[in-house]
Amino acid sequence: MNQKLTHIDETGAAHMVDVSQKQITSRVAVASGRVLMLPATMALITTGTAKKGDVLATARIAGIMAAKRTHDLIPLCHPLAISKVTVELEADVEKSEINVRATVKVSGQTGVEMEALTAASVTCLTIYDMLKAVDRGMTISNIRVLEKMGGKSGHFVAEELE
Repeated sequence: MNQKLTHIDETGAAHMVDVSQKQITSRVAVASGRVLMLPATMALITTGTAKKGDVLATARIAGIMAAKRTHDLIPLCHPLAISKVTVELEADVEKSEINVRATVKVSGQTGVEMEALTAASVTCLTIYDMLKAVDRGMTISNIRVLEKMGGKSGHFVAEELE
């Protein structure tokens, strides 16, 4: 695979990609992440007794807000008029983990993978922040793009993790 990096010009300098000539198409990206914690920490979430409040509701809002601000956080990302962001959180009590799934939609000239990844990442970080006083050993992992649709490169679906 010998593909040219789009954010690097012929001299090696970083630049924002010019998308002005690209067609406006419907684009969707889905990203995921997970937070692994102690069973006692999971119990704080499931019983609603975390000192900082409703962990999952706060994390969901943080993820949605983060998707909308991706261009402020990641250099060279275009500001996008995002049409929809959803953040789904699933508590797996048996494994003591929260699974995060962020979906971002736009009609635009560039994809929303970075927005979906930012939403998933900040959702996980918010969960950590709200519970770090009781479990500093939490692990954030598996931040990745699960699926991408639209645009010139077409449909991508990630392989399942083992």
